[in-house]
Amino acid sequence: MALPSAPYQTGYKSILDSLTTAVLVLEGTLTIRYLNPAAESLFETSMTRSYGQSFQDILVESEDALKTLFSSARNGQSYTRREAEFHLTSGSRLTVDYSVTPISLDPTELLIEIQPRDRLMRISREEDIISQQETTRILVRGMAHEIKNPLGGIRGAAQLLDRELNSEDQREYTRVIIDEADRLRGLVDRMLGPNKALKLAPTNIHEILERVGTLLEAESKGRLNFRRDYDPSIPEFKGDKEQLIQAFLNIARNAMEAAFENQGGHSSEEPPTITFRTRTFRQFTIGNRRHRLVCRIDVIDNGPGIPPELVQNIFYPMISGRASGTGLGLSITQSIIGQHRGLVECESEPGRTDFIIFLPLEDTP
Repeated sequence: MALPSAPYQTGYKSILDSLTTAVLVLEGTLTIRYLNPAAESLFETSMTRSYGQSFQDILVESEDALKTLFSSARNGQSYTRREAEFHLTSGSRLTVDYSVTPISLDPTELLIEIQPRDRLMRISREEDIISQQETTRILVRGMAHEIKNPLGGIRGAAQLLDRELNSEDQREYTRVIIDEADRLRGLVDRMLGPNKALKLAPTNIHEILERVGTLLEAESKGRLNFRRDYDPSIPEFKGDKEQLIQAFLNIARNAMEAAFENQGGHSSEEPPTITFRTRTFRQFTIGNRRHRLVCRIDVIDNGPGIPPELVQNIFYPMISGRASGTGLGLSITQSIIGQHRGLVECESEPGRTDFIIFLPLEDTP
């Protein structure tokens, strides 16, 4: 189909096409007249497919937002919205800033400039997470030092006392002291996370996930439903296979327990299910560092979800959403993934919790 010419499709087309800002032109009836390549990418469509369609065919907007657009077309008034949420027809959600400017009145046309905020917000959130993790590590190390010193003294004194006692009944008490001191020392060591250097070797992420899945299938005795959504093109990367298995096992075990917890709840018709999904991203930023190729791994369960007040703190040591939990598994996972220059995030709502792990496939540790 030949598209009619307009100033933004002729003389200025090369300029608009080169912009990284998404640009969209609508008629007064909110019919699409033009999309630049950045807008095509943002809305997951093309100019040829979208031309002549209603704005709502590519985007599900609120009634208030649509009324404001129609009002702008009628009155010729510009306006800007910050951190608005767009819902694409594909189901994706976008957080954006956008400005609406009438560019002609006969016929009425609206120029919409859209700046995605998701990536900037994600980078800012990741920088906060990494900063919090480093602060937590410093605090835990300091606390561990202060705990281990008196523990060593208590244990040593109990050993000396044990040698002086002749009664076996009395020695039983000193052994309790020694055992409890050892238990507390072990707890502190687990809070500190792995203290072994990474043993880097070519690693396949799907081999790790399959190993984790096999372990959980054995533990669940066939009661857990596994779904796999893998990108087979993901290359090997240099990683510590055993530590990464431990990191993913910590997450998957939590997911399995959450999925079983939801039986009899609001989604009891669906069996306990865990989904492993892998994808790749190019030129992706983790924290303040840009990587040429990154693997994203999602571990998704259909459990009851994590309370909102816990989501932001779930990776801190001793924080757990279960009465029987130690609160160390996710902290250890974050430490292992951090050693691989990756990051773990969590998104949760009732019936769906998604632990998102980013691992660089290049720029190895």
